Amino acid sequence: MPETLPPFRTHHCGALRLADAGRTVRLSGWIHRKRDHGGLLFVDLRDHFGLTQLVAMAGSPGLELLDRLRLESVVTVTGQVVARTAETVNPDLPTGEIEIRVQEVVVQSEAAELPMPVATEADYPEDIRLRYRFLDLRRERLHANIMLRSAVIASLRRRMTEAGFTEFQTPILTASSPEGARDFLVPSRLHPGKFYALPQAPQMFKQLLMVAGFDRYFQIAPCFRDEDARADRSPGEFYQLDFEMSFVTQEDVFAAIEPVLHGVFTEFAGWRRERPWTVTPTPFPRIPYREALLRFGTDKPDLRNPLRIADVTRHFRDGGFGIFARMIADGAVVRAIPAPGAGLSARSFFDGMNDWARSEGWPGLGYINWKGGEAGGPIAKNLGPDRVAAIAADMGLGPDDGVFFACDSEDRAARLAGLARTRVGHALDLVEKDSFRFCWIVDFPMYERHEETGKIDFSHNPFSMPQGGLEALEREDPLSILAYQYDIVVNGVELSSGAIRNHRPDIMFKAFEIAGYARADVERAFPGMLNALRYGAPPHGGSAPGVDRIVMLLADEPNIREVVLFPMNQKAEDLMMGAPSVVTEKQLRELSIRVAVPPKD
Repeated sequence: MPETLPPFRTHHCGALRLADAGRTVRLSGWIHRKRDHGGLLFVDLRDHFGLTQLVAMAGSPGLELLDRLRLESVVTVTGQVVARTAETVNPDLPTGEIEIRVQEVVVQSEAAELPMPVATEADYPEDIRLRYRFLDLRRERLHANIMLRSAVIASLRRRMTEAGFTEFQTPILTASSPEGARDFLVPSRLHPGKFYALPQAPQMFKQLLMVAGFDRYFQIAPCFRDEDARADRSPGEFYQLDFEMSFVTQEDVFAAIEPVLHGVFTEFAGWRRERPWTVTPTPFPRIPYREALLRFGTDKPDLRNPLRIADVTRHFRDGGFGIFARMIADGAVVRAIPAPGAGLSARSFFDGMNDWARSEGWPGLGYINWKGGEAGGPIAKNLGPDRVAAIAADMGLGPDDGVFFACDSEDRAARLAGLARTRVGHALDLVEKDSFRFCWIVDFPMYERHEETGKIDFSHNPFSMPQGGLEALEREDPLSILAYQYDIVVNGVELSSGAIRNHRPDIMFKAFEIAGYARADVERAFPGMLNALRYGAPPHGGSAPGVDRIVMLLADEPNIREVVLFPMNQKAEDLMMGAPSVVTEKQLRELSIRVAVPPKD
């Protein structure tokens, strides 16, 4: 009696091997490609698991049907597994040693004419890709990215659980917060005129969990912010590995999360790569904020780049290069960016860097280039040999090196030097390849002076614990106070900010007082948190590395939309589902809302 086959498949399309030759099998999937060889029709059948080649011979059942069907039609095929001849084996395909000789074809669903190709990774307009995202997700690279995302989340969850963290789910409908980005508001039907807000992050709730006595919390948390899109940030919503810990110092937080991040990046560092990338061993380097701005020109340094910026202001002060000397007298500084071996480059390299800086809105970049130990360029000519030699000695420059200079206010000079460091590192092919380089940025200033008003304001996170506690707030210059705040950075991408929290109301009131907020203002803005802290709160801290950014880095994708299932476009529109959309008058009446659309310009 012949074997009864299941209705749709005995195997998936990535399962069959040479050992299965001779078996009668049934496969289901999408028609991926077709090749007509005159009397022989070859069809690649695709499902979630892989590809299997079908062959329909002249006169065989199903040949005419397969030939007629459009690509991406869904079929169920029954046939015999046969070995391919030696010259037709496909070594790049797991099923490449066999093919299915078609005996029967059942059409499950015929595809209409495709608005975009599936069987190619060729670039296609974003609006088409997002409108037909279900087709885009069938493409191999994007399909694999989403599977990577799932595997990364599973790994994060497992590693956090093994580290003693407990997963909790915090509310999605909550109260609007006066801090941070714009909220997404949700009108209340039962309370006309009042609104819920979608959480920008579970910050308050995770701190309340610590106050409630749950020692180590985490969740893969959805977060919602009404902000503009960027390459590394989705508009509207994103996910983060949110965690919080009680009775911890800053170093305790680092020691808990570093093995998780190192483990995940090591686990997936070889994903779809010719060879695995290396990952910074633990403990990750700690770099003070001010040192980061000086040495890297940014608080998000890419440590794959070996170049280090130096302050060379003293070598130009009262010197022969008049432009810099006058600017320094007015408060400017000079930052130097080394360019190893660049002295052997054509002058066009140096002039090109200067032209680039000007095209980006900067006054320009000065430079000195050495050839065989002889310094060249306008700065070297005017500054004098002794000062030029001192710069070379301080920076460890060789006889055929170059150096660029950024002269401006401290903040602007740091920013330009950081951008130039990145550009020079890539131009000279100095940036380390095949690596993930982590670091912590620590010792952020608690306060800064507002550029326009001149008033003292919070520089980063107002709810962080100041280093030195209440005593520092009462006795020290506010601009000298550091906070227990930290960022985790990898390859120049910030994964998250974090902090040891201010768990004492008296310290919180004093911290806000320095920034110009009265006690009543703080009570009114944060009643829930303050009320909880009054009933005994443990010292606690945490962070929230971005899941989307982690996957983007592991997938080596330049844009976060390539690792998100159904992303919005740059205008925060879901082209596939038609969101945001107009709702009915009945719905608005139920919510006691009248829409006032601003006039078009």
